Amino acid sequence: MDGFLKSGLFIFTIVNLGLLGSVLGQGIRGKVVDEAGESVAYASVFVRNLNDGIPTNQNGVFEYALAPGHYDIIIRHLGYETQQRTVEVKDGWVQLEVTLTSQTYAMDEVEVKGGAEDPALTVMRKAIAKAKYHRLQVAEYTMKVYIKGTGELTDAPFFLKKKLKEEGISLNEAYTSESVSEITFKQPNELSEKVISIRASGESNQTDPAPYIGASFYQDKINDVVSPLSKYAFSYYRFRHEGTFFENGVLINKVRVTPRSRGEQVFEGHIYIIEDLWAIHSLKLKTSIMGFDVGVTQQYAPVEEKVWMPLTHVYTFGGSFFGFKGHYKYLASTRDYQITLNPDLVAETEILDENVEEIPEEVEAFERKEPAQEQITDADKMSRKDFRKMINQYEKEQEKQRKDADVAVVRNHKVDSMAHERSKAYWDSIRPVKLTEKEISGYHRDDSLAMVDEAKKSEVDSIADKAKKPFNPLDILGGGTYHFGGGRFAGFDANFTKLSFNTVEGFKFGLGGDYQVTRMDSASKRISNWKISPEVRYGFSSKQWYGTLDFQKSWKQDRARFLYGLTAGKYIYQFNGDKPINELVNAAYSLLLRKNYMKLYDQQFVKLYMDHRPKDAFSYKLSLTYADRGMLTNQSNYSFYNKSGREYTSNVPENIEADETAFQSNESLLLDAVFHWRPGLKYYVRNGTKYPLGNTAPQVSLSYHKGIANVGLGEGSADFDQLELGVKHSFEFGVSGDLDFNVRAGTFLNDDQVYFTDFEHFGGNRTIFSNMGTVSNYRFLDYYKFSTKGSYVSGIVHYQFRKFLLTQLPMLRFSGVRENVFFNYLKTANSPHYWEVGYSLDNLFRIFRVEVGAGFENGEYSHGGVRLGIATFINVDFEE
Repeated sequence: MDGFLKSGLFIFTIVNLGLLGSVLGQGIRGKVVDEAGESVAYASVFVRNLNDGIPTNQNGVFEYALAPGHYDIIIRHLGYETQQRTVEVKDGWVQLEVTLTSQTYAMDEVEVKGGAEDPALTVMRKAIAKAKYHRLQVAEYTMKVYIKGTGELTDAPFFLKKKLKEEGISLNEAYTSESVSEITFKQPNELSEKVISIRASGESNQTDPAPYIGASFYQDKINDVVSPLSKYAFSYYRFRHEGTFFENGVLINKVRVTPRSRGEQVFEGHIYIIEDLWAIHSLKLKTSIMGFDVGVTQQYAPVEEKVWMPLTHVYTFGGSFFGFKGHYKYLASTRDYQITLNPDLVAETEILDENVEEIPEEVEAFERKEPAQEQITDADKMSRKDFRKMINQYEKEQEKQRKDADVAVVRNHKVDSMAHERSKAYWDSIRPVKLTEKEISGYHRDDSLAMVDEAKKSEVDSIADKAKKPFNPLDILGGGTYHFGGGRFAGFDANFTKLSFNTVEGFKFGLGGDYQVTRMDSASKRISNWKISPEVRYGFSSKQWYGTLDFQKSWKQDRARFLYGLTAGKYIYQFNGDKPINELVNAAYSLLLRKNYMKLYDQQFVKLYMDHRPKDAFSYKLSLTYADRGMLTNQSNYSFYNKSGREYTSNVPENIEADETAFQSNESLLLDAVFHWRPGLKYYVRNGTKYPLGNTAPQVSLSYHKGIANVGLGEGSADFDQLELGVKHSFEFGVSGDLDFNVRAGTFLNDDQVYFTDFEHFGGNRTIFSNMGTVSNYRFLDYYKFSTKGSYVSGIVHYQFRKFLLTQLPMLRFSGVRENVFFNYLKTANSPHYWEVGYSLDNLFRIFRVEVGAGFENGEYSHGGVRLGIATFINVDFEE
């Protein structure tokens, strides 16, 4: 259940959060209801004298501790008229019973004739023009945050219900998590959090609200959903004015937000905009993320004159996933704002909408050649377009002045040593929202379960248990790790994946494992490691053993890494070292369909290698290999499927360039050098450690491969020089499209003796399964037909739409389905122009991808069909 709650929190990277209350013996308490006497959940109870407030709970109940004195209490909720009460707090609690009446809106009379437009368009144009201003106007703030998440699992697969009950997880019961934190934000994107207290499902749950604080509806996107205040908003939304109302002398516009096409990545609902200030007053929106329904409600309050910030947030999450159903409600309340305004953004500028207003001649236009910082001060009036240009230019100027311009995000997180030790009395005094009876019952249940769990932990230490783990023969196949203390451990690979079949070896098995020793210098934080990894395999038809032994030494400090090693042995490999076809897939195709796509050779070798990453933006790999390479032939003709006329193909790959000499045995000395560079790479910093944001910069690669001749290995040794340049990148194209591409070009500067193992091979695929990476392999290309020892150009391009063909249907968009197209191209010195085009449905059942397409040679159809893969949102990063 803890995972279910965490998944709810992950979905809501949309927003801001929480609150901390005072510990006093008097104040105000009571209940907020509507005209029918029904409770008003999460109404805002705001103390104007303190610029502070709290929300009511799900039952409309509130309790706010205050020092003795006179207070103006403002009670409001979306859709109701605001009420104000003046109270005197003495030495006890003041009881307030508040009835809110439905909000009455003054409707504007708009003439449709004459081309008059909806007033909402002007309101939103001005609000969008000032969105970045409001995001930048507070240079720094601190606040206290209270967060409460309550979830219920309402259904589960029938075969798991008993197991869930044994784990203490019941259906239709509340599971609650709470945390209190101190938050500090600094422009442009630095957020620091100190967690004061945590209480979650009776466990040591690392509730971390910091990731949700940084998002703002003044940004273009919130968790990949387009904000109604985005600069792209008019391309995604229609706006309708539904009236105005006054609140404490401030005129509020109610605007209906309707997507031009419903589905994911857009909101629907209402946003309330303050007249003249053009800031958010409140909002109530909903969207869909990965097929789950998400609701967002925010109520803002003036924390300083003309500075409104979120006070209460309510997020709801509900849906189903593989038979599990549930809903989650996430309440966050903030208080004790301490803000520092940006001194450059204090001037009052009247925004004029040039679409409906005439711009007076005396109003100066924005001059791009002059510093925006100087123009802001004198900008009494300005058109909305010029104002937006000015603020954009100002942001760019500030970015250039930053010393750490390569840092995009900074997050600091610290947990107080007493965060998990707070008593029930502490929580009763600190929480601003009273628990409901269901939540109290849930805490009693979870605390009882937690006592049992802690008793178990005290008897058996989990880490020591791993160190004492007895040998289990099944670990040889399934994989397992054995710790011996002092940073020493050994383990088996998941060797069941090495049980397979190919026509060269017949049925075969493999075994692999490693022994490692890891040390860390406590002063420098430098981590050193050495590892020895043996591996063997045996083919029952070839009756041949193969084995390798790899020794590797490495160190890592911060993000810098250096690794070197020596590997040697006799082993069997695919001609394409990138392993275009998986062992098990090849075995299935061979045994069931009698198609042996995998082509193999063997070699006796000794290889020296190193891998150095001095900086995240630059790394290189070097290797020197002596190899005695031999060609192999098929040794098995076995298959389950034996249709007449279907025969296995030779282990010699079909290729348009290679002759017999390319497949001769040879002794060669090979040098490989690969350099990677990411120009403009930006970073995410957490607790002082920098982590690269890979999608902020392209990866430029330069590769050099050489067969070194005249070193005493005879005239038959490899003699060639190959050079390749490549660029790979993934980025957002516009506000809702994702573009991935992998383009490379190369040539053999010298091809005096190039064996087929040294040809440039391209990632082909003739099976129904598509590779994990969308731009890693071709979809329909033969594995080796166009491998070359000449010049070549390769390009793989993949684009994902928010709405294209089938996703015109809202039902599919709400389910999380995406549509993709891909276009791949290959040309070598001797090949035809090969290209592929295809279409895919992505995120089916939130896991799968189905592609259809075809490949063409000089415009003539070659191969095509269906490919199955993993959803593109499931990214696997094998880099550290």
